[in-house]
Amino acid sequence: MVTLKEIARECNVSPTTISNILNGKPKVSEETRQRVMETVDRMGYRPNYFAQGLRKQRTKTIGLVAEDIAQFTTPEVVEGIMNRCEKKGYRAIVKNLRLYARWSDLWFHKESEYHSILDPTMKELQSFQVDGIIYIAGHGRVIDCFPEGFKIPAVMAYAFAENPQIPSVAIDDRKSAYEIVKYLISKGHRKIGVISGKEGNLHTKERLLGYQRALYESRILYNPVLVRYAGWDKESAYQEAKELLKQDITAVFCMADRMAGGVYRLLAEMGLRVGADIAVAGFDNQDIAEYFVPGLTTMALPLKEIGQTSADLLLDRLEGARAEEQGQNRFLIPCTFIERESVHTIS
Repeated sequence: MVTLKEIARECNVSPTTISNILNGKPKVSEETRQRVMETVDRMGYRPNYFAQGLRKQRTKTIGLVAEDIAQFTTPEVVEGIMNRCEKKGYRAIVKNLRLYARWSDLWFHKESEYHSILDPTMKELQSFQVDGIIYIAGHGRVIDCFPEGFKIPAVMAYAFAENPQIPSVAIDDRKSAYEIVKYLISKGHRKIGVISGKEGNLHTKERLLGYQRALYESRILYNPVLVRYAGWDKESAYQEAKELLKQDITAVFCMADRMAGGVYRLLAEMGLRVGADIAVAGFDNQDIAEYFVPGLTTMALPLKEIGQTSADLLLDRLEGARAEEQGQNRFLIPCTFIERESVHTIS
């Protein structure tokens, strides 16, 4: 392995000069810097970041713990984190727990199985001497993964940490659902059905509260009969939409775009037109939403922004740039409204 001393000897400068150049310190001439960088490239020198970290008590490495990298929400969150890390000169180690791949959604309340995967991963990251950890949840809930007194700076992304000392960054589900339901109401719809996610799910609860607030502000009486719990999949949504259509609704708010696919299918089979006979709104803005016919009006999840904010919170703390904000440990990021052709105006 090529060393700094060998590079210095080749360039006829001191090892300190080589170190200053590699660390971007502007204390050498451009001619010297250029000559050193050409030599570094020619000799194939690679810094030993781990050894540097031991000397500085910092490794400039962040551990990312993803519940499952295959969850559709996770890659963009990771991209947002990586974007910020690269700009600040930090590297990231990504650990994929593969919880959904291992157990589908059957692991949610099985603490022993969950910790049998999580705990060794956390210990491994600590052995790497990472400066901080960001945990990326697969769905919104309160998660007990950082015990009291956890010694490494950490942030929770896309969910909420049970430990109140850990900052959490998540979707503002309530505000975002409120905005899209207010849009439906602005188009003249007053009898709005809901195809909801699983009952008890945090996303479901918050989006339902946003729906209720929009109705209340518009003096529309909330009717629980118009809320059908479908479990996030197309087939369940298809079946529940049959019950909703018995209620003489004019619009359907689907808490996920893929559930809107089930509603589209049912309406087509019944000879009803989306955006003309029945308005349909979704949530997520998955890629397929713009290819529905007509295109689906929906809310785009702020996934990259959640990643960026999570990284900013952690990196600012590591760099000493962020003072503790009194009482502030939950950061909610609103979705972006996407208007397409699936909602019509009625008088």
